[in-house]
Amino acid sequence: MGNAAVKNADETWVYAFGGGTSDGDASMRNLLGGKGANLAEMAKLGLPVPPGFTISTAVCVAYYDTGRVYPATLDAQVSDALAALEGKTGKGFGDPENPLLVSVRSGARASMPGMMDTVLNLGLNEAVAAGLAGKAGDRFAYDSYRRFIQMYSNVVLGMGHDEFEHILDDYKEREGLDLDTELTADNWKQVIVRYKEAVQKELGRPFPEDPREQLWGAISAVFDSWMSDRAIIYRKLNDIPANWGTAVNVQSMVFGNLGDTSATGVAFTRDPSNGSPIFYGEYLINAQGEDVVAGIRTPAPISRERANTLGSSDAPLEEAMPPVYKQLVDVANTLERHYKDMQDIEFTVEDGTLYMLQTRNGKRTAAAAVKIAVDMVREGLITEEEALLRIDPTALDQLLHPRIPSDDENKKAGNAAYDVAFKGLPASPGAAVGRVVFDSEEAFALAAKGEDVILVRVETSPDDIKGMHAARAIVTARGGMTSHAAVVARGMGRPCVCGASDLRINTAKGEFTARGRTFKKGDMITVDGVNGRVIAGAVSLINPDLSGDFGEFMGWADKRRTLKVRANAETPLDTRTAVEFGAEGVGLCRTEHMFFDEERIPAVRTMILSNDETGRREALAKLLPMQRSDFEEIFRILGDRPATIRLLDPPLHEFLPHTDEDIAGVAKASGLSAEELRRRAADLHESNPMLGHRGCRLGITYPEIYEMQARAIFEAAVNIFKEGKLKPVPEVMIPLVATHRELDILKKLVDETAQKVFAETGVTLDYMVGTMIELPRAALAAGEIAQAAEFFSFGTNDLTQTTLGISRDDAGKFLPIYSEKGIYEKDPFVTLDQEGVGELVKIAAERGRKTRPDIKLGICGEHGGDPASVEFCHRAGLDYVSCSPYRVPIARLAAAQAAIRGAKK
Repeated sequence: MGNAAVKNADETWVYAFGGGTSDGDASMRNLLGGKGANLAEMAKLGLPVPPGFTISTAVCVAYYDTGRVYPATLDAQVSDALAALEGKTGKGFGDPENPLLVSVRSGARASMPGMMDTVLNLGLNEAVAAGLAGKAGDRFAYDSYRRFIQMYSNVVLGMGHDEFEHILDDYKEREGLDLDTELTADNWKQVIVRYKEAVQKELGRPFPEDPREQLWGAISAVFDSWMSDRAIIYRKLNDIPANWGTAVNVQSMVFGNLGDTSATGVAFTRDPSNGSPIFYGEYLINAQGEDVVAGIRTPAPISRERANTLGSSDAPLEEAMPPVYKQLVDVANTLERHYKDMQDIEFTVEDGTLYMLQTRNGKRTAAAAVKIAVDMVREGLITEEEALLRIDPTALDQLLHPRIPSDDENKKAGNAAYDVAFKGLPASPGAAVGRVVFDSEEAFALAAKGEDVILVRVETSPDDIKGMHAARAIVTARGGMTSHAAVVARGMGRPCVCGASDLRINTAKGEFTARGRTFKKGDMITVDGVNGRVIAGAVSLINPDLSGDFGEFMGWADKRRTLKVRANAETPLDTRTAVEFGAEGVGLCRTEHMFFDEERIPAVRTMILSNDETGRREALAKLLPMQRSDFEEIFRILGDRPATIRLLDPPLHEFLPHTDEDIAGVAKASGLSAEELRRRAADLHESNPMLGHRGCRLGITYPEIYEMQARAIFEAAVNIFKEGKLKPVPEVMIPLVATHRELDILKKLVDETAQKVFAETGVTLDYMVGTMIELPRAALAAGEIAQAAEFFSFGTNDLTQTTLGISRDDAGKFLPIYSEKGIYEKDPFVTLDQEGVGELVKIAAERGRKTRPDIKLGICGEHGGDPASVEFCHRAGLDYVSCSPYRVPIARLAAAQAAIRGAKK
């Protein structure tokens, strides 16, 4: 069927690319997957792409919808596409005289590096290998054949990769050989015999000789890998829907392992670690692509500039193959200008001829993403709005955490020089401190218990994904800057050091040695992903600098967003951090957090244990100056920014002692007997505290508590005002209101307290009284409640619990199963349930505004820092979101993106 798409009356499943024309292009990403769409696009641009064909993602979807059965017409379409490929290459699939070999690779619409399976050199058997030897040399042919057997047996037949490595290592040891490159063709033939014997022994059947059988086995393996454990975990971590499916790309092989005039490599058009505009990549002479990304050999830098930066003595591609390097740079520039984004490219040089095997938008650290976006705006490649839409808001989290002080900073601080245990390649920036672990499952288990761990491996594989995500940082002995560990770590924002040649790991003993020193599992180390160092012990980290490109980028976001961003904060440190990160006020100050201080808890407990109002007021009088001081410091930091302060919310029994030791101590301090304390605690015990005597119900029952807190707030505001320059904006929030009468009573109390303070001080300030909407009834009765409330702050944590009838603390027992079954697409405590909880928010907003048009509306649950939830808040017309201080920049960017997307609709 020539170069046309393979079609029939029912459906087109297969699309050709290369060899002069292509059936697809970059716009067909959803159907052809990212790899297939970009191969077709590169071919259309006239770049040197080996021809092939793509089996669409629609086949994958149909495959799983029908219980892993292929569409009836697929076989014929693949046969026609294969015949067309033979015509383009002038070679025959399975023909010993002129063999066509192919690669079979996955290609989902979203990049999932290393998560799914690949098979190279497919089409080899005994006869074809002999024919290939006659054309390209014995050693090349049988090296390719053993690679194919090893890869196919692992990917398609399900045999362990290590089994073949053991066979090869044993053979080399017996023959006195150290490197794979020392093996001759005869050596490889003997290894191949042993490989096939291993297949026969384990599977009870011979290794397949029929190329057609091999091809369909590989195609099925790629589709099956879409539902592998590692792919499922990766999709969950990156919010990639399972129903997207993957495409399969069958492409004619080109060989980087034909000798010293051949090579293979991976490159980025800019540095993916820091965004610098330098050509960044690695290559290997006489190798295939898997050798680079698998980390089996440590590759050399592509450019002289990069080699100098790394201090590498290996000859860069720029000097080893100057004409190829120049052509590669030209191709890279063409691709970056065409896609208007930093590209991650894979290439092979076959006997001096360059071939492009892949291009995609390169994964990068958050720091690199921001720099590249800002630089491309300056270069005129993209607009500010395009730059803002290009960054995943959650990725900014990578920029908001501490780093290792520089050597100069460390020296100036008077500290001893860092005890550098060993060095490797700086594969992913950032810094982390943790205990050494060698096993991914153990890393996951320890992290789940709250421990900080560093995963140390010889090399990582896709099966390590769970442990890599759990670890604070990753260290590998082998692999380069484009190895699996490096690429995945950068995408996750984990610091990573790769290719640490001094590192010797003994997993069985639970230890590693480096430069004559031994470190055991559980030892504390610090990973410096910026400089490629691993430091013995724990280093004190310092906060990042958020100026420069980051500040300019966030300025663009602030110009475009309409949603304001506040922070949840109740300590001076949290408040100061929030302001530094761009918070426009405090959206939730949880006053009860101030009560747990060691100096304050005795007065709180005395108040709770008092049998009458007089006793409670005496205890509250001791707390008043403490709370006032807290509010003064918060107001001082905020300046003219508003602060929403929630009055006491949790049930009183949370403040009482529970252990015998604590009870004895409190009894001694209070003059009560331990038995009396236990009786009082029993009186306050509640079967369901979340729905019990808490929130405004405390204020109704013990108004003196809220009166003290209101006085502390207003006295603090007046005191800061009297200091000059600043005019605090207190917003007093009554929690857990269900009826308008509750708010009427407590608003009257707050207003009367405010007027008393203003009369006593001679200062009158503006303030607001509002409520937290966290009960379904409050949302439905918002119209009535708004008669007294000047603002609504949606407490979406509790509103989610009370709407869904799910306890957040206990949901972990079944929510993962609900997610697997598609009942909840996302954890409703992470991303707002828009169909249920979101509808209540919209109802409350609409009814509240109908009563009070100028009512201020915001959310203060954890959803305030979730980008999808922030976008909902923008669409719902809320005024602000409030989130934890470290998520403020995330919310600022998400709000800008929501505004940009909304304006485009």
